[in-house]
Formats: sequence, C-alpha cells, structure tokens
Amino acid sequence: MRVFAAVLPPAGALAELGAAVDALHALPGAEALRWTSRPGWHFTLAFMGEVDDGLLPDLHARLARAARRTAPFGLRLRGAGHFGPRALWTGAAGDLDALRRLAERADAAARRAGIPMEEHRRYQPHLTIARARGEGAPLAPFLEALDGFEGTRWEVGELALVRSNLPVGGVAGEQPRYETVETWPLEGREEDPG
Repeated sequence: MRVFAAVLPPAGALAELGAAVDALHALPGAEALRWTSRPGWHFTLAFMGEVDDGLLPDLHARLARAARRTAPFGLRLRGAGHFGPRALWTGAAGDLDALRRLAERADAAARRAGIPMEEHRRYQPHLTIARARGEGAPLAPFLEALDGFEGTRWEVGELALVRSNLPVGGVAGEQPRYETVETWPLEGREEDPG
C-alpha cells in the first residue's frame, strides 16, 4: 500500500483556495500546467511510499502515539511558492513549529515501524496546486497572483494516514486518487506512556 501521513485542510479552507486557483486558470500559460485535483489537496507530513501490510499495525500505533503527543494548533493557507519550474504550491502560516514537529513525529513513527524513509530534510509545508507539463512553465505570473492570498485560520485537530492510488488507466491528465485510511485526534499529551 502506497501511503503518506498528512494534514487535511477543512472544506472551507479548500473552498477559499479553490476560488483563488480558479482565477489562475485565466492567466497566460495556464494551459501549460496540470492542475491538481481539489479532493486531493493536503499537506504531506511524511511520504512513506510502498509499505508492506505487515508493518501497518505498528505504523498505526506509532502514528496514534505521535498524534496523542501533539496538541491541536492553528494554521491557514497562505501565499505561493514553487519547486523549480515544475511545481506550484500554496504555503501555510500559523503555528508552523507545531506543524514541523508533527511532520518530524510522523517521520520518526514510520522509521520506528521499519519503513525506510528518504534522507531527512527540513520540512517545507506546501500544498501542491499545479505541476508543469513537459519541461516546465514560467510560474512568475501565478506566484504573483497568489502572493497576497491569505486563507482563514482553522485548527488542525487530527493526523491522517492517506493511501495514494496511482493512475492505471493511461488516460492523459489522470491524477492519483487519495483515500484516508485512518485519522487520529491531536491531544497534546507530551508525557504519553505508550
């Protein structure tokens, strides 16, 4: 099963972002981008890739522990950024230290469950909204248009384990489908005996 740990923004936050993204479709060069599917918008905390079913019970227990140790925190969608000429994303504002701690705990949970994780890098919160087709696209107009975007604050109250179902139909533009496997409430019990 191909999985990742994530924070899933609420419907209201996604609707605000959706309105901003709709306006981007009218900009020159929008056709050079493949816009991500709104039901799949999320903040990846720790990408685990293909995980053997035998490791899932321990992973679930460790992610539950990570959630119990993390208090709910405020977040909002904000601004824009990019990874090279290929990926356009919106970022986050609010308690980014808490978001980074949750990402580190999710990564540690996966490692301790026996899942080989890529080399650790400083967490960069981002929600991918588009990817360039082919060699890339000039992203400056989109970055400029989203520069002032500021969503409404919401409280992150759970950690999710999400399954990524890759496209298999060979249809141009087909995107992965995401399925929430399990969620755990954030509780803020730092001294978790488990």
